[in-house]
Amino acid sequence: MKSEPTDFSIDDLEKAPKQTIDWYGIRNYQARNFMRDDMSLGDLAFFYHSNCKTPGIVGIMTVSKLAYPDRLQFIKDHKYFDSKSPPDNPRWLNVDVKFVKKTKLLELKDIRNYAELKDMRILQRGNRLSITPVSPEEWHFIYSLIA
Repeated sequence: MKSEPTDFSIDDLEKAPKQTIDWYGIRNYQARNFMRDDMSLGDLAFFYHSNCKTPGIVGIMTVSKLAYPDRLQFIKDHKYFDSKSPPDNPRWLNVDVKFVKKTKLLELKDIRNYAELKDMRILQRGNRLSITPVSPEEWHFIYSLIA
């Protein structure tokens, strides 16, 4: 799960009340569907800093609440407002995530160098999704590098 550290960082999650936040602002249907259809309570996720000097995995969090409507889509003048999203059938969802731990940085440039990770969705040409699935094999390999 990617976030720009200037918007919300692993440090922000660690300092958040109860070390929990709603993973807000997802405005891509495929990423929304991953949250809605594929995430379960207790699932672990890598926290990935994107669009920064050194993008990469910086920590681990867990899904602490299943998908529910993102409240920001209904707040007029908010950057995540969506006038076409009706309250009775909202388009956009978020999950809550809870801080687990910071890890040593695994930079994107290093992720690209491991043959074991060559099929990761985050590495696919043109990928702009802020949420992508990670296979169990990819998870275990990455975890062995950062734990």
